[in-house]
Amino acid sequence: MPKPQIEVLPDPQSVAESMAAWIAERIAATSDVFRMALSGGNTPRLLYEVLGSEYRDRIEWDRVELFWGDERFVPHGDPRSNYRMARETLLARAPVLIDNIHPIVTDGEPDPAARRYELLLKNVYGAEFLSPERPLFDLVLLGLGDDGHTASLFPGAPALEEAAHWVVAAAGHDVPRITLTYPALESSRAVAFLVAGADKAEIVRRVISGDDSLPASRVRPQGEIVWFLDRAAASELQTNGSA
Repeated sequence: MPKPQIEVLPDPQSVAESMAAWIAERIAATSDVFRMALSGGNTPRLLYEVLGSEYRDRIEWDRVELFWGDERFVPHGDPRSNYRMARETLLARAPVLIDNIHPIVTDGEPDPAARRYELLLKNVYGAEFLSPERPLFDLVLLGLGDDGHTASLFPGAPALEEAAHWVVAAAGHDVPRITLTYPALESSRAVAFLVAGADKAEIVRRVISGDDSLPASRVRPQGEIVWFLDRAAASELQTNGSA
């Protein structure tokens, strides 16, 4: 796996602005549809707000296709919904084509919902199996839980060992969830972690140092891996700043 690139910024707002500029540059550098998997939770909220405001007219949004790395199995109007958070902060502002927005549908039961999302991804990809020469995504955004989980891949969960399915149902801390598995998350030209806060400093250090007992440490993308951290989250690392 390539050595991770670590970007340390003064505060969460600076992290969001730096990451938004980086994403905009990556989109501009491509001429085809740019496929991006979004992260849920509270941490990326500032990032989505910056993308939907400062970059509303600076990104060719009609070339951006959005997916979700995971979702709580709740209605899309539920305050806990990752889709709802992205809709309120990004989709309500940025002119993304409706046909290019692919939320995880949370109707029925979790297992059939996971199969439906996997089928959607395979239809978009155009094949049943992932090829290292042709990544599924251009960019996957990930967060980091204080237990080392990322997406909805939690410590000790069966989903950690899933090698065949791209999407599975998973048990969450609060409600059932749907999550992309390692094969799908890693089929990307880049994976970017967004982490802020002193309470994440120790887990950031452990993940970046390669503690494979933590799910986030086991993400090994085909392309590059970049960490966007505020100073508080990076305080346990041996770094002098952006690297």
